[in-house]
Amino acid sequence: MEKKKDYFRIFCKVSQAFGTTLEREDLLNLIVESATETMDGKAACLFLADKGKDVFVPVAQNGLSADYLHAKPMKAKTLVTAIMKGGFLSFRDATTDPRLENHEAKKAEGIASILTVPVRVRNTTIGILSLYTGETRDFSEDEIEFLSALADHGGLAIHNARLLDRIRNNSQLFLELASKINSSLDIKTVLHHLTVETCESLGMKGASIYLLDSETDTLERVTTHGLSENFLSQGPITSGEDVSKALNGETFAVSDVTREERPDYRKAMIDEGIGAMLCVPVKSREDVIGLLRLYAKHPREFPEDLVLMVNALAHTGALAIQNASMYLKLQEDKTDLEKEIWSHRSWF
Repeated sequence: MEKKKDYFRIFCKVSQAFGTTLEREDLLNLIVESATETMDGKAACLFLADKGKDVFVPVAQNGLSADYLHAKPMKAKTLVTAIMKGGFLSFRDATTDPRLENHEAKKAEGIASILTVPVRVRNTTIGILSLYTGETRDFSEDEIEFLSALADHGGLAIHNARLLDRIRNNSQLFLELASKINSSLDIKTVLHHLTVETCESLGMKGASIYLLDSETDTLERVTTHGLSENFLSQGPITSGEDVSKALNGETFAVSDVTREERPDYRKAMIDEGIGAMLCVPVKSREDVIGLLRLYAKHPREFPEDLVLMVNALAHTGALAIQNASMYLKLQEDKTDLEKEIWSHRSWF
């Protein structure tokens, strides 16, 4: 009963912290410290998955030495798969359990037992929260539920921090692009800035912009960034769900390119190291004049705020094209007018 009262007190403390701070580091440190203290543990650590390297990286810990944290990292996919089967993993003797690695490092650290639960964001496992004990023990259902609930709080803290970072990043990106677009009337320069800045700010592998050729009814690539010549040698694109939807003014996303229906294009993307794709229309007023494709290195979902941001950037690019076209037309009209006036100079 006393332990359950401690659980309630800790949840009150964590909930209060969520209402008074937006600093991710402070919240995650509170979670690992609370887990260690309340569950009579030796240490606790929250790891996030690094998709690029398929390992878990510690982002908050309490009670572990630097030597242990820098030992051989855990394989993310293998561990997540195992956790998802039962909702948690319990290792009564962490120094001999064949499911674990680094047995000698655990002995040197004085670790006896480990309880590991998933850190989830919207039903997606993004990391793990592990409790370490100095003595061999079994974990009760209450302890498993408590650590799982703390892990969910950690997932919420990470999600909120990422959302805030995206808002700040998106605002800065839009400001910088608007400034660069307003400083140039050269269409190629503007579109180059759009692909480069978008990729770097949103963490994408590459981007390409295609404009519609009204005479041939094909999409011609006008600028690209981060993609190989081999991938780009496919030529004009004329078909595919992403193309048809974009030309109808819709956004289309492929969260995992292995599910792409076109075999040749699927193979080309996989060979290029592309895991996901987002395709948005480039619209001038009500007319679709092209499309913007963004490519990510790994399979991923595209949240609503990111999709809205990319659509806004594509629209800004279309405005730049429109402004440049109007400027060129004015220049032509001005030249024609000057020629006309010069041809009638005898009037003056």
